[in-house]
Amino acid sequence: MRGKARQLHETPQTCGTLEVMSNPTPLPGPSFPLHNWVNFAKLQRDRLAFVCELAAMGDLVKTRVGPATIYFASTPDYAREVLVNQARKVIKGRGLQRSKRIFGEGLLTSEGDTHLRQRRLSQPAFGRQRLQKYGEAMIDFAARYRARWQTGEIRDMHHELMQLTLAIVGKTLFDTDIERESAEVGKALDAFMDAFGLLLLPFAEVLEKLPIPRMRAVTNAVATLDRIIYQMIAERRADGKDHGDLLSMLMAAQDVDHDGTRMSDVQLRDEAVTLLLAGHETTANALTWTLYLLSQHRDIEDKLRDELRTVLGDRPPTVADYPRLVYTEKVIAESLRMFPPAWVMVRQVIEPLQLGEHTLEVGSMVVVSPYVFHHNPKYFPDPNRFDPERFSPEAKAARPRFTFIPFSAGPRNCIGEGFAWMEAVLVLSTLLQKWQFRLVDDQKVEPEPLITLRPKFGMRMRLQSV
Repeated sequence: MRGKARQLHETPQTCGTLEVMSNPTPLPGPSFPLHNWVNFAKLQRDRLAFVCELAAMGDLVKTRVGPATIYFASTPDYAREVLVNQARKVIKGRGLQRSKRIFGEGLLTSEGDTHLRQRRLSQPAFGRQRLQKYGEAMIDFAARYRARWQTGEIRDMHHELMQLTLAIVGKTLFDTDIERESAEVGKALDAFMDAFGLLLLPFAEVLEKLPIPRMRAVTNAVATLDRIIYQMIAERRADGKDHGDLLSMLMAAQDVDHDGTRMSDVQLRDEAVTLLLAGHETTANALTWTLYLLSQHRDIEDKLRDELRTVLGDRPPTVADYPRLVYTEKVIAESLRMFPPAWVMVRQVIEPLQLGEHTLEVGSMVVVSPYVFHHNPKYFPDPNRFDPERFSPEAKAARPRFTFIPFSAGPRNCIGEGFAWMEAVLVLSTLLQKWQFRLVDDQKVEPEPLITLRPKFGMRMRLQSV
């Protein structure tokens, strides 16, 4: 769409206008093959519209997409069962299983005992004292980036924020300035995102072996990341010092509860790639959508700036200010509600899974969508309205649990959730102290649901001094 920027309420991918019907019995899945492939085509064409269509049919809907049997679960109780109470009965879905090609057996993709061990070894790296140190790096890099920009220039803020969050995770993960490799890392991530649709196709294993340009790009991306990460691991093993970063913590972590071993180079590589790519992609997306929403709601932006002036005055933020930036965190929470980076969670059933009176068979897929939950008018009235007060203590207490799950829940809850909240609040407050961000008139705004919910056409904004 050219001309006037598309406003949020005009965005076609929304569940806010759909009334979710209470349907205690799953709909019988269509038995004729043509419908299965029609559903597959719908999913490929418009993923958000497809999951919203399923959500409107009932609390638990059974359908088929290509060769797969899919159950779509749309209630908080069902989400609790899938993600927490019966989490041992499911594993990650096909998309993330195929993603092992790039992430290996990192926390995002590993299962069972491997995942439990790696999470136990990684957890100390995200302790409170470590987060305090990481927060200083977040503020420092945000201040560096805001100093580079000029009044009146137009920048793609999604690209800028991807570079900024990559620099932050490079410093906190590797204690290094990764900006010299940022172009290569960004290209590698883009190649994987571009090929994600192919990885979901039936017979993707065959497609990976064919000379398809997108698959070759993924192969090159893996080689690039391996070269960068293994070189850093080798350098760190050679100097033997504790750099106070995530990599040092992971290298020093010892499985004292079992065999006393430490992570191998391959395990370190897998966790580093997972944290490097997933860690900066999701936060960059969240911040991009937040800048967009603020540009469309000046009254909320003014209220946020009032908080910054009250809490910070003219000085830059510090880590100690983080808990005091209450309204800033509400703004980010509401942005995560409307545009959750992790927009869908797919699980494959490996043991019979009981949801209410229904048993989901082994081999089927069960889908829980934060995007759908976050746009359900039952939990969030007028869901297309940007309203940070939805996250006041009173409003949060009035909602059922599992209606707001931007970081998943249970044993697969994002290990970096605390890191992400701190980074989003400190980076946003640092940038807004100096700049206003205004969407350019011809910018198309549309969410693109890949592994994460990216802005499909970037986010070009004009910078104005505060």
